[in-house]
Amino acid sequence: MSNTLSAPPNASPTDTSFPHLDLSSELARHLTITLGHDFTGDSTDKQNSEYLYQALAITVRDRLVPIWLETWKKTCLSEDRKVYYLSLEFLIGRSLTNAVENLDLDEDVRKALRAYSVGMEEVADKELDAGLGNGGLGRLAACFLDSCANLQLPVVGYGIRYEYGMFHQHIEDGRQVEDPRPLVA
Repeated sequence: MSNTLSAPPNASPTDTSFPHLDLSSELARHLTITLGHDFTGDSTDKQNSEYLYQALAITVRDRLVPIWLETWKKTCLSEDRKVYYLSLEFLIGRSLTNAVENLDLDEDVRKALRAYSVGMEEVADKELDAGLGNGGLGRLAACFLDSCANLQLPVVGYGIRYEYGMFHQHIEDGRQVEDPRPLVA
């Protein structure tokens, strides 16, 4: 079996509008079809902003994936050197607002969310912080990867999952908690 990617007929991986409608239509489609949520419009429904966050994240991801696939393909086919960065920690923070800004979608997103009487900040607050670590080393790793991305360098960051390490990690109240791994008898 081949490990190559193939696009649908007449699809261009560089065309970030394929197969998308306008952002408002895609947000509505993901809200109702992908997530199966019937938006009531009731601002007291606390679940609405969670569903809007999920639908918006999927909508933005749909615009990132073709760009990522093109970059991945170009990098794999290139004979240039690549960097694989291994770090115990990555304190990358929240990704949604970063992606919206980098794709220049801020005004489109705000316009789409106005239809639901909600602001970008309220929806973005539903995203959990993806901090995978505790301190400066993780922030340094994240800054390094951001700098490499801005310079369009072929760099991939890898972390370590502590499945067999000294600590058992889990998330409590949106924060990473580490417990000593119990000894197996």
